[in-house]
Amino acid sequence: MNAPVAAPGRWGRVEFYTSFFLLAVLATVIGMRLGFESVWRLPTIDLDLSVVALLLVLASFWLARHSRRWRLAIVTFAAATQLVPMVVREPILLLPLLGALIPVAILAICLIALSKKDTTP
Repeated sequence: MNAPVAAPGRWGRVEFYTSFFLLAVLATVIGMRLGFESVWRLPTIDLDLSVVALLLVLASFWLARHSRRWRLAIVTFAAATQLVPMVVREPILLLPLLGALIPVAILAICLIALSKKDTTP
């Protein structure tokens, strides 16, 4: 069994460990949400999507250990399964999510710029 290897370059390692940390945080959040399901009942669709997302996140530590594309796709899917059903039921929740998107977009643009820094001659 091969251990996961970070991409060469300083920013490749940052992205590698950041994505694994994000997967661990997502697994914790989804696991806690499922753990409280007996106290606060989740709608069936939320429960089903959360179980699938948790399984994918846990499997991604092995399945996506060599693929940035797979790690990002699993993070996107897991986050969407938690946010989309809530926004569909309560559209007013879209406003704070859009507000939170601004610093996330700034961070993503900075990370993209930094990742391309190693490739420029």
